[in-house]
Amino acid sequence: MTISVQRSIAEDSPKLAWLIGNSKLVNLSGQLLGAHIAHAGLIMFWAGSTAISEALRFQPDLPFAEQGFILLPHLATLGWGIGAEGKIVDTYPYFVIGILHLAASAVLGAGGLYHVFRAPANLQDGAGRVAKFHYEWNDPKKLGFILGHHLIFLGLGALALAGKAMWWGGIYDATLHQVRLISEPTLNPVTIFSYLVGLNHGVWTPIGMASVNNLEDIIGGHLWIGAILLGGGAWHILVAPTNWAVKILRIEADAILAYSLGGLAFMALVSCAFVGFNTTAFPVKFYGSDRSFAAASQFFLAITALVGHLWHAYRARMVN
Repeated sequence: MTISVQRSIAEDSPKLAWLIGNSKLVNLSGQLLGAHIAHAGLIMFWAGSTAISEALRFQPDLPFAEQGFILLPHLATLGWGIGAEGKIVDTYPYFVIGILHLAASAVLGAGGLYHVFRAPANLQDGAGRVAKFHYEWNDPKKLGFILGHHLIFLGLGALALAGKAMWWGGIYDATLHQVRLISEPTLNPVTIFSYLVGLNHGVWTPIGMASVNNLEDIIGGHLWIGAILLGGGAWHILVAPTNWAVKILRIEADAILAYSLGGLAFMALVSCAFVGFNTTAFPVKFYGSDRSFAAASQFFLAITALVGHLWHAYRARMVN
């Protein structure tokens, strides 16, 4: 299957040329990888510079939740810089985390530039293991292989959070107003997966997962998600997509991007519920009691991703 950029609606009008974006790289696996790495570098740069800026603006004599921070509440919730009664006593960890993100952004930026300007435009022309990550849109097995590596990285991220809570310093407990280790996370699959249908320990609630009110269930959920992602990643690396999946799912650039944006929209909507109603994952002490603006921001991102999903799904339907 050859993806032709000429079918893009954007090329029908010069005024819409900006819509082409990275689609010009769709058949250049090396350069598309470079663009992805550069995007990750930009995200890292934003995170690092914002964390440092917020740490510099922190005022210990003002309520933390009233200082308009974006990232520091997340770092505080993870237990860094917290003293008795949830008071911020040390901003140095925030600087360290910011610097680490800036260093990572430099590495990623250099990697992106390397893949765009120096490395082979197609990974199949590269040396060593690099060629294994070259893809063709008519090769579901290779696309599954690449998907599997993505899932493994996501799984490791979920398990890293669980490890921080269980062994590496603990996380902030809004009920006790202190940082503690989660020594006994909930592993009962009935308890964890009941949240998906709105059941919180046998009691139905309309906000589903966002109704979780204890850290044991939150960390247990991350352990389950991490294990599922690792298992799914290994499966996709080792096993080619089944015939029924290939028949049901459209496999080409726009379709895969549509799936990704659809998943992103769903997670943003879930985040809306957590930000708006959950005070265990988003303690009032750090995020304030009125999180309507933050929830609205998540909702805006969800709608943006959903529109992108529909747009690329429409383009995928127009193939052939």
